[in-house]
Amino acid sequence: MMSQMRHFSLKMNDGHTIPVLGLGTSAPSQVPKSETEMAIKRAIDIGYRHIDSAHLYQNEEEIGRAIQMKIADGTVKRDDIFYTTKVWGTFFRPELVQTNLERSLKKLQMSYVDLYLLHHPEALQAGEDFFPKDTHGNIIFDTVDLCTTWEAMEKCKNEGLTRSIGVSNFNCKQLERILNKPGLKYKPVCNQVECHPYLNQSKLLEFCRSHDILLVAYATLGSDARKKWVIKNKPSLLQDPVLNAIAEKHRRTPAQVALRYQLQRGVVALAKSFSEQRIKENFQVFEFELTPEDMESLDGLNRNMCYLQDLPQAAPGRVASHPETVGRMEGRGEAQLTSHVSRKSVLLATIMPLRSTGAPELQGGDGSGDTHAHSLAHVNTPRLIPQTQGLEGT
Repeated sequence: MMSQMRHFSLKMNDGHTIPVLGLGTSAPSQVPKSETEMAIKRAIDIGYRHIDSAHLYQNEEEIGRAIQMKIADGTVKRDDIFYTTKVWGTFFRPELVQTNLERSLKKLQMSYVDLYLLHHPEALQAGEDFFPKDTHGNIIFDTVDLCTTWEAMEKCKNEGLTRSIGVSNFNCKQLERILNKPGLKYKPVCNQVECHPYLNQSKLLEFCRSHDILLVAYATLGSDARKKWVIKNKPSLLQDPVLNAIAEKHRRTPAQVALRYQLQRGVVALAKSFSEQRIKENFQVFEFELTPEDMESLDGLNRNMCYLQDLPQAAPGRVASHPETVGRMEGRGEAQLTSHVSRKSVLLATIMPLRSTGAPELQGGDGSGDTHAHSLAHVNTPRLIPQTQGLEGT
């Protein structure tokens, strides 16, 4: 029964846990907001517990209604849900960071979120426009130090408005700026970036692991070509012959293989869909295991290829003039070090028992070793912690 399903999460560096499979909520403008609300309710019924959104997505009222409905009908309690939101660049001034979060909380009908992220490294001119532009159509940036913005994030955590704080679309140098900040109280618990077999982010993953920071992957299945931020004429990941051959061998879908690839690397996998069938299929990613040979083949697909571009409709010279964007552009030749701002990041998660070769043994809900753990034979992954649905304080 669904109520007896055990959920697995990864432990973050602040002691909290994050479920490892995600279903996201950003959508092209053609998708009615009502579909977001319906997708969240369906996903919760199927078993998803981790929901990712952002101020930018403009759908938190719908998400909040869906979650509150499932709480009201007894399907879940608030503590069962892991919810992520993000602060957009127009709110990077320290005095605005909490304001952005409070807006989200009001729309969500919540008193706290589980994870609050800096959506991208660039500060934009403060105001109500998501993409403030000058008379020439260039994006207007703001001169805000990331470290002062991070201090405001830490205050949100101290105030109990969020349990954990992290970043998104950061490269190694930008992460180091936060990590080396004098008086740092809390490290980022995660870095959410574009990551898939065509852009496996291996160097960034290695860097994050070395600092006890989880990598959270969005665009794990490629990206919706209808989005204005998607670079056109890119090859379709889900049509890749190697990916499809592995899927056929396991009698799974290419999407399931792409998601499973991330889990076996110790990466939190985020996937978005508004189709009930695909939401169900993605949740079945825990029912099979890729072999070391499969993982090696998928590693070999890396092309350092991004599907998502930086701030849209901005003149290249104007973007490059922003110091944080320069750092990202320098990584273009080594795309694993660079991530790209996305209108969509995704998440909702649970996981069946998994084990990595050489990794610590999974602990059951009672603290005992889970003898039914499958093998995660590819890398030494972070510790996975099973949770029972309905367990409070997760």
